[in-house]
Amino acid sequence: MSFLIIGSNSFSGSNFVKYLIDLGHIVYGVSRSTEPNSVFLPYKWNNSKNQVHNFEFKEINLNHDLDKLMQYIDEKKPKYIINFAAQGMVAESWNDPLHWYKTNLISQVAFHNELKNCKYLEKYLHVTTPEVYGTTDNGWIKENINFNPSTPYAVSRAACDMHLKSFFDAYSFPVVFTRAANVYGPGQQLYRIIPRTILSCLTGKALYLHGGGTSVRAFVHIKDVAKASLSILHHAPIGTSWHISSNKGYTIRKIVEKICDLTNVNFSKIVKMDNERLGKDQTYLLDSTSLRKEFDWSEEYSLEKGLIDTIKWVSDNLDLFKTLDWNYIHKI
Repeated sequence: MSFLIIGSNSFSGSNFVKYLIDLGHIVYGVSRSTEPNSVFLPYKWNNSKNQVHNFEFKEINLNHDLDKLMQYIDEKKPKYIINFAAQGMVAESWNDPLHWYKTNLISQVAFHNELKNCKYLEKYLHVTTPEVYGTTDNGWIKENINFNPSTPYAVSRAACDMHLKSFFDAYSFPVVFTRAANVYGPGQQLYRIIPRTILSCLTGKALYLHGGGTSVRAFVHIKDVAKASLSILHHAPIGTSWHISSNKGYTIRKIVEKICDLTNVNFSKIVKMDNERLGKDQTYLLDSTSLRKEFDWSEEYSLEKGLIDTIKWVSDNLDLFKTLDWNYIHKI
């Protein structure tokens, strides 16, 4: 079967590419920039024959090259399209929100308006975010469309979700939505909390903990997310939404403390407290009961197993990572 991945250079996108080609599927990858260093592309790690023969990459920017993207899609006629493309980084979305609305909403609407005419498309998996709900302070929430976004990033994603829901209602557009808890694992961008904490532990550089790390999140390993995503893609009815999450929430401080324990580093020696980010939601807790019951899904990676897996990846590539910028760099 053929799959087209939009945002194949992203952390989640590149891991899903690897998951698919390891199963022997044909995969076409599209991203706005050239492929990054292979250390961030899991599908290049094992140098398998499937990676050479079953994967093709094209550099296409959704914001500027919609005609080129549609020509490529019409040429390949994939049965399944999975869209990981989004302008991320919640805090930075306040600085220039137009960039977030352009990528996460305006360009997506133009794309979907073209895609709705592709009769060969059987399923479109839209990878969205729990940020659309706003803070979930009242406990674990089930899948719903009661959105309460609190940042430009979250508003842009919620608006796109609602736009796609209207396309499903009007045209039976074959969309399915996934919202995952905080995803982590080998290959993640270095500015994300788990790899950044590991880097601080292994190098002694300071880690600044926004708001003292009191916000609560559930975490799920990227390999568990890939497995769940494929089951949803194949079997979920169109128009439905699914949560992919573990069943336990942790404060960010607790995650940092766990990493410090696993690397034998004193928490107080590397961590510095910082002001909270503007508009940051206190809690994200997604109820994944539906996924577990309908598709018999459960995590293979406990938090400790997943952290050890990620620590090994950082340790194995530490010399390279010392030469790279660990901070987020905004790209238009």
